[in-house]
Amino acid sequence: MARKSAPAIYQIYPRSFQDTTGNGVGDIQGIIQRLDHVAGLGVDAIWLSPLYVSPWMDGGYDIVDHTAIDPRFGTMADFDALVEKAHGLGLQVYMDQVLNHTSDQAPWFQAAIAGDDEKADYYLWRDPKPDGSPPNNWLAQFGLPAWTWNHKRRQYYLHQFLPQQPSLNLRNPAVQDMIARQMKGWRDRGVDGFRFDVVTAFLWDDSLSDNPPATPKVHRKVAGEVFNPYTYQDHVYDMLPGDGAAYAENLRKWAGDDAYLIGESTSGNKSIELAMAFTEPGRLDCVYTTDLPEERGSPAIVTDIIDRADSLQRLAGWLSSHDQPRHGRGDSSDPVLALQMAFLPGPWIIYQGEEYGLPQPKLKKEDVTDPLDLLYWPDGPGREGARVPMPWDAVADSYAFTKGTPWLPMTWDRAAIQRAQAQLAPFYRQIIGLRRDLGWATAKVVDCSARDDRLDLSIRTAEGRTFRGLFSHGAGDFADLPAGDPVVTADALCPTLAPNGWFGAVWSV
Repeated sequence: MARKSAPAIYQIYPRSFQDTTGNGVGDIQGIIQRLDHVAGLGVDAIWLSPLYVSPWMDGGYDIVDHTAIDPRFGTMADFDALVEKAHGLGLQVYMDQVLNHTSDQAPWFQAAIAGDDEKADYYLWRDPKPDGSPPNNWLAQFGLPAWTWNHKRRQYYLHQFLPQQPSLNLRNPAVQDMIARQMKGWRDRGVDGFRFDVVTAFLWDDSLSDNPPATPKVHRKVAGEVFNPYTYQDHVYDMLPGDGAAYAENLRKWAGDDAYLIGESTSGNKSIELAMAFTEPGRLDCVYTTDLPEERGSPAIVTDIIDRADSLQRLAGWLSSHDQPRHGRGDSSDPVLALQMAFLPGPWIIYQGEEYGLPQPKLKKEDVTDPLDLLYWPDGPGREGARVPMPWDAVADSYAFTKGTPWLPMTWDRAAIQRAQAQLAPFYRQIIGLRRDLGWATAKVVDCSARDDRLDLSIRTAEGRTFRGLFSHGAGDFADLPAGDPVVTADALCPTLAPNGWFGAVWSV
């Protein structure tokens, strides 16, 4: 299938999508079963979070074997059937590639511990300082020390996340050859593109110099909660040294010119500028940053992004994911934000359940397995809440996700789900269709302003049509509306507009 421009992408977290075996965990056959729903929304592609073999220390992002399907999800034959079904419905298939690290259970890392120096160079091992302390002051992105001691090698190894996720040496030619082979293997099976996990954290400076303290301005912008010690450093040596963005040229070469490539940026500092660097010609198609979800798509952040981005076609919009708390509130803000995202040019990533207005669930500590949530409980980012399984049927046991016990408790508001399935999901289908048919996805911004929690955005399509969108984030109505009826409005789904002041509509002008 040809590479799409500015696609609408539906993210699937397989563990929480649909279970067909009764074990409480989603699987590939479950994705196949629900693909008609996804295609019915009108999206262009699905992004599959990891299906690979993993001990699941970090939600499947600690991978033992990038070339094999984890048996808990099914078989390679199941995967092939999924790709065939998706393509038959007109959906492209994008897979996660987690290249920054492997699981510590991966054969290469275990060989390195056993004394294989060739395999050791697949990672970053370093001797301690004379006093036995780590090589430098680097911190992992969860806030833990970035170096863990291994007594068998009598060395420290680097990990930019959990100790169970040792960082790969992506400059090693043997590691690069392995990545190229595994990507080709998935492309040969019909995969249309890849989403690259933490692409801005791939490389480090070989000097291994200490990171300097972050200035107050940088501290506020570094990705992560402000109480996470990781945000106290300016990450100039452990993340993205000079050749970081250029490394994306390798990803393009290995994936092929016709593959759609998405990068995840974990750098809050200079986030948009880095996204533009990673998407220069011959590199990635788009990058997504944390700016929009951290500000819940506020008018101020939208204008800031537009001012800083060379092209919105290279910057994916999104508000929720498996890594961020759900943005839904179950009120009039949900359709307004949906319409705003549909109207904003560029790729759009929709996380499973957004179309049902799912809010962020509250979990008990004893139910949570996510290491980052537990590390700062109850003040963590809420990653596990965003992974509570999908409620497909508001009246069925376990909401028709499973015939067994779901792996996380499901306590969704059944009446709210029924309303959203009847009203919000059709609205998503409508605006995704308008985004495609009216050319909003590939349009250019001609004017944008934000004031008092109100956004005024005008775009011009490739066909020369101009549209104006007005969005109020709780600030009430606009004083002067364009003449004539709007093309679409969120009003019909906003019966509580007067109390909370949310508004969204688009006109052809």
